[in-house]
Amino acid sequence: MSFVVSARKYRPNRFEDVVGQEHISQTLKNALRSEQVAHAFLFCGPRGVGKTTCARILAKILNCENRTPENEACNKCSSCVAFNENASFNIIELDAASNNSVDHIRALSEQVRFPPQKGRYKVFIIDEVHMLSAQAFNAFLKTLEEPPPYAIFILATTEKHKIIPTILSRCQIYDFKRIQSADAVAYLRQICDKEGISAEEDALHSIGVKADGAMRDALSIFDRIVSAAGKNITYKHVAENLNILDYEYYFRLVDALLTEDMSSVLLIYDEIVRKGFDNELFISGMGEHLRNLLVCKDEKMIALLDTGEQQRALYRKQAQLTPTGFILTALGICNDCDVHYRSAQNKRLHVEMALIKLTYIHRAIHTDHFSTADTPDEKKNNNPQPLNIPVISSERPVSTTTVSSPATQTQSTAPAPTEAIPVAAIKPALKASIVNGGMLKDLNKVYSEVREEYAIEQQSESKLNAENLNAAWQQFMQTLDSPSLKASLDKAELTIENKKIIVMVGSKLAQDNIRQTLELTDYLRKELNDKEIMLDIQLDQEKIAELAAEAQQNRPLTVKEKYEKMVEENPLVDVLRQTFDLKLTND
Repeated sequence: MSFVVSARKYRPNRFEDVVGQEHISQTLKNALRSEQVAHAFLFCGPRGVGKTTCARILAKILNCENRTPENEACNKCSSCVAFNENASFNIIELDAASNNSVDHIRALSEQVRFPPQKGRYKVFIIDEVHMLSAQAFNAFLKTLEEPPPYAIFILATTEKHKIIPTILSRCQIYDFKRIQSADAVAYLRQICDKEGISAEEDALHSIGVKADGAMRDALSIFDRIVSAAGKNITYKHVAENLNILDYEYYFRLVDALLTEDMSSVLLIYDEIVRKGFDNELFISGMGEHLRNLLVCKDEKMIALLDTGEQQRALYRKQAQLTPTGFILTALGICNDCDVHYRSAQNKRLHVEMALIKLTYIHRAIHTDHFSTADTPDEKKNNNPQPLNIPVISSERPVSTTTVSSPATQTQSTAPAPTEAIPVAAIKPALKASIVNGGMLKDLNKVYSEVREEYAIEQQSESKLNAENLNAAWQQFMQTLDSPSLKASLDKAELTIENKKIIVMVGSKLAQDNIRQTLELTDYLRKELNDKEIMLDIQLDQEKIAELAAEAQQNRPLTVKEKYEKMVEENPLVDVLRQTFDLKLTND
């Protein structure tokens, strides 16, 4: 007995058997019930979602002699038997991918002229209709718009945008949607029951996810797994045959990250690489795992978790032990790693550095440290106190937080909150610490130093006044090498309005020169001890007018102007020019 693939063997014969397209099935059944069937249909949607299947079911029902009360085909009349045996003369299928010329469409139009030998309708199913040429579309227009009453056209396509608008306007359009993984799993479970195959829920769900919304692909993958695993399909068989990275690796990896066990993290990653999995696949899977953990943080979003029940239980358990801040930061690190992966020279090192960052997320900058002050004992201690992050063991115990009463807090009193320190004040100190060889464990010391410096800066008074401003202005000019910039600064007039220094200049060039001197503002803020100082460089229109008038007066005279001035002083000069018929040279 010859083998028939599941996609053909279990192809639906009734609308109620079509998977995931209830909105299409119900609409067509209602049209059949009310005898309001259009003469042209366009079924569009992704591959493998049931477009051609629904077209065949509709064609079969249209010519069925004894429809059921549910408007399904009876499968007993001569028309249904002929259809099931592929011997129906009333249903013509055409593949537009290989019959896309004008001649093929003309031949089709000739067939439309002849009524059906038996039955009510002659149905033409044209698959991949977007492959028709422009000339073929034009030749098909008249036939599609005004066909005989017995002719019905069902067009199917995966690329609706390639069909010309004149064809679209003549059809009833039905948009098929991608098959949800849950629907695919349910259908695969039915096939397993009929074939006597035992399959794990996670295994079937992995097949549904891998099919990416195409039921035909899911059935093809199912046949492949059955050939490899036999009558007992496990998640392990599916992972091995589909090159899927086992989700247990990600659960182990997150456990190791939460306990800051860097050696285990890198060893798990090495095990994944040695099994032949691609780095990009690992990074993508890690991001998906973290996303699922974040989804499990809220019961309302559990529906967004596209996994099997066994995996869903594990995600819920690990999500309870994983802080939300950790997940968000880890997602950002994984995203950066994915974005810059292709440009990395040493790709393995690139991924390992991302894993190391994930390992020590707990020791990264925490906003709580920006608003707490060190006690005198902490300032004397060379070893900073560890950050207050809960440690979770790899066995996934339920984490507990102990809250002591005020009476028991005498020995370990939390630092008193102080005024929040701006992030801009911490970044330079943190950068200097790292450049000088500082480790993440020294962050508490960095916070202490920044707090002291910030407190001193806040207590000191601003030195912004006219005298100090002019002195600082002159000092800055002495540090410059550009003569033009020095001249621009020297001619500028300074006035103070609150924290704003208004700089009046007499030319656009001077204004641009000063605006491009970015270090001027920082220099003045530092010298005048006021970080709120702002510069406003303005043009002095009166000064510009004076300079223009002065330039006009000092410009050299033209030949004509010189001659007119000579004639004004001595009129005989003009008499001389006229006597000898002299002419002035051009200026």
